[in-house]
Amino acid sequence: MMVLISYDVSTIDADGKTRLRKVAKECQNHAQRVQNSVFEADLDYSAFLRLKDRLLKIIDLKTDSLRFYYLGNNWEKRVEHFGAKETYNPEGVIII
Repeated sequence: MMVLISYDVSTIDADGKTRLRKVAKECQNHAQRVQNSVFEADLDYSAFLRLKDRLLKIIDLKTDSLRFYYLGNNWEKRVEHFGAKETYNPEGVIII
């Protein structure tokens, strides 16, 4: 299933900057960055739950924000892209 993950981490102190780096790193390990604080993740449900749990353990619920948008399996009909950055096919070939 495709999930859109967005976050806003308060960086007014050193702890916030550390949390921001950790959230970004965790997202990069499991999803594709599409904007600065927005990632698309094409994961099975159990992998998504593990990622969600990791992110919730990192953020500070009093100062940070974490949002999940569930686009499901027919996400291609729900996403339109316009502008400079080229889109990608998360189900396509990945070269490492």
